[in-house]
Amino acid sequence: MQDRASFLALGTIAIGLAVLGLKFGAYWLTGSVALYSDALESCVNVVAALVTFGALRVSAKPADAKHPYGHQKIEYIAAVFEGALILLAAVIVFHAAWESWRNPKPVTIDALGVGLNVAAGLINGGWAALLLARARTLRSPALRADGQHLMTDVISSIGVLAALVIAVATGLSWLDPLLACLVAVNILVSGWKLMQQSFSGLLDEAAAPEELDRIRALIALHAEGAIEAHDLRTRHSGRLTFIEFHLVVPGDMRVDRAHDICDRIEAALKEAVGSALITIHVEPENKAKHQGIVVL
Repeated sequence: MQDRASFLALGTIAIGLAVLGLKFGAYWLTGSVALYSDALESCVNVVAALVTFGALRVSAKPADAKHPYGHQKIEYIAAVFEGALILLAAVIVFHAAWESWRNPKPVTIDALGVGLNVAAGLINGGWAALLLARARTLRSPALRADGQHLMTDVISSIGVLAALVIAVATGLSWLDPLLACLVAVNILVSGWKLMQQSFSGLLDEAAAPEELDRIRALIALHAEGAIEAHDLRTRHSGRLTFIEFHLVVPGDMRVDRAHDICDRIEAALKEAVGSALITIHVEPENKAKHQGIVVL
């Protein structure tokens, strides 16, 4: 699974370099500051892809004495860094737009330039869709960040091309830097949302409500012989889900019998959730809270 994520990250680097060349070619042929801002965002894409690849390599390292819970959180740190790069790109675009506003230059529609930008957008769109689909399967925050970033780039490219045609058709040269500012705003929003999601992971956000419901149902279904389960807690760390809860069993139950119940629950949770680290604290029946998960 980790090898597949690293392969996708390498693919993103290659795609980013190709798209970067296409977009700078489009800018060189048209002289549009909006297309220049679009190309600058692709520079960030390449740097972000390099950071993602490095983060995936680190997160693949097994747990050790210094990091007993593994290295998965490096992916969230990489995603935060990518968000910061996106914000930096927006600042650069704002600066370029301001300079173009102060010193307007003629913008031309060049068929080859437009074609290059369209090709870049199609490549980015296809790869972004693939990354987002694989990120869900591999549960990789770093790949999800890359996919969301590229999809934002695609939306920006569509807006840039549409407004460029309007600017040339109407002769309103100020539309070009204005559009570049709108692209920068879109980049800012994208970067902020990405950083918010990543900070949630760093702060040990619990599993989604629907996933919690599924976990509760599985515990109730596979804990036959126990009385109840309570104090369920979950958190995500990259692809790994941490699940902790207390399992109440009859006071006269043998240790090996209680252990069998725990094994059965763990097997069911790992099959349903995927990569999971499960901690079950077994308690006697006088510790029952009569709340939480009632075992049927």
